[in-house]
Amino acid sequence: MSDELLVDAATLRQQVRDNYRDVALDPHAEHHFHTGRPLATRLGYDRTAVDALPDRAVESFAGVGNPFSLRRLVSGERVVDVGSGAGFDSFIAARQVGPTGQVVGIDMTPEMLTKSRRNAEELGFAHVSFRDGLAEAIPVEDGWADVVISNGVINLCADKQAAFAEVHRVLHPGGVLQFADIANGRPVPLEALRDIDLWTG
Repeated sequence: MSDELLVDAATLRQQVRDNYRDVALDPHAEHHFHTGRPLATRLGYDRTAVDALPDRAVESFAGVGNPFSLRRLVSGERVVDVGSGAGFDSFIAARQVGPTGQVVGIDMTPEMLTKSRRNAEELGFAHVSFRDGLAEAIPVEDGWADVVISNGVINLCADKQAAFAEVHRVLHPGGVLQFADIANGRPVPLEALRDIDLWTG
């Protein structure tokens, strides 16, 4: 396969921003994916950890799996959450790494960043911060992270090779990637691969 992108990256990003802006501003509306506490329960998140978070920190959660089912984070670890949304996975990570750890959430949707930052402040999580950025250009220095987590985000990137290269760059040697995402094991017709609406729907 060539390195040519199948869809226009800027157009795809704008459609993703539009979808997740709606989830940030109106999380209880009808969306084409599940959200909130019912989704966290369905995906097997620890009930005690979820119950400890206020509704505002959970209601806009829209992941596809549970990256913490792969491995519990360790106290003191430095974590990057790629596509952090309103902060749900970042806050689960923050409790696991404790105050000696650090969590940096990365998101490209302004409304999600506003919500996640307010949530972190209300929770008193001084060791959690959120930065405006893309999976394909993570605003974190080389080798900083012990762990990168991501939940349902790489599948929304037009350039997945660039996204994984960035994950590799920000992890220190021996660092860990824990991600949940959507994968298709069957061949997809080229015309479907080039249909941008299918990427976000």
